[in-house]
Amino acid sequence: MKQATHRWIALLATTAIAIYLCWLMVLPFVQVLMWATVLAIMASPLNVALRRRGRGTTLSAAITTAVVVLTVLIPLLFLGFALVREATNTAPAIEAFIRRTLDPESAFMKWLSQYMDTGALQSPTAIRDQLAQWRSALFTWTLGTLGSVLGILAQVFFVIFTLFYLLRDSDRILPTVRNLMPLTAQQSEAVLWRTSEVISASLTGVLLIAALQGLAGGLAFWVLGLPSVLLWGVVMFLFAMVPMVGPSIVWVPAAIYLAANGHWIKAGLLTAWGVAVIGLLDNVLRPRLVGQKTRLHELVVFFSVLGGLQVFGVLGLIVGPVVVAITLALIEVLRQAGSVGE
Repeated sequence: MKQATHRWIALLATTAIAIYLCWLMVLPFVQVLMWATVLAIMASPLNVALRRRGRGTTLSAAITTAVVVLTVLIPLLFLGFALVREATNTAPAIEAFIRRTLDPESAFMKWLSQYMDTGALQSPTAIRDQLAQWRSALFTWTLGTLGSVLGILAQVFFVIFTLFYLLRDSDRILPTVRNLMPLTAQQSEAVLWRTSEVISASLTGVLLIAALQGLAGGLAFWVLGLPSVLLWGVVMFLFAMVPMVGPSIVWVPAAIYLAANGHWIKAGLLTAWGVAVIGLLDNVLRPRLVGQKTRLHELVVFFSVLGGLQVFGVLGLIVGPVVVAITLALIEVLRQAGSVGE
């Protein structure tokens, strides 16, 4: 009996060490696996439809992967490179804009001086120091981004490779995941369904709404002649996915700047467009596309998005709420199991 107990302890210890070593090996590719999983869930309907039409599992996965690459990954890569180029090319224009805005004779500074002491802002030394810090930060960011291009391309290749196999072998992967979960079949299905529901709501709802708002904001900036249209459009897209913040954090300061510099008509047009179009897109589309699918309080979503960004990068915009939703689903399973046990 003691010998059997010792063997079980040794087996458990060996298994724990093996799992830990496997985790260390997988850790560098966690982001790749998450991206591939999210894309696989997003592309799953197309993959299933192709199979129903008689396409084999391999051909269906290959076609679906090609569609994802052409419609998602390649545009994202081009957009990323375009942003780096625009940020680099815009640096001199932004510097000139800052100098022009802080000029004591500018309309903005004359307006601001009515409400506060602008002496510190107009100090040549302070302006020069701030511009030097800004240039240094931009230069470091640009070099870091360009230096990681090869790493990004390698990650994209691994995502595509993993995506293909997730789609091709989905019939075997999903049952395996269910069996590995220490839950009953019904509980495992509920957790997986909740996960798919939140990811679907994030992709079809949050991303689409944010993209439309970013496009509408960028279009307004372009029509009004504001600089760095692509850059600010993407910034509005990103902020649109953060609850209780939204793209107004970009277009409102832009409208204030236009008004302070005497462009009252442009400021009024931007404000009207921001309220009537950019804001309306969120108020009208979000209840229909997202609705109650996430079933998470806005404050919970807010911190899960910010925390997700901190831990997972851009992917955290989607993964953050998903992790919280899965955690709450597991807690609900435990609560129900506890109530049954009583």
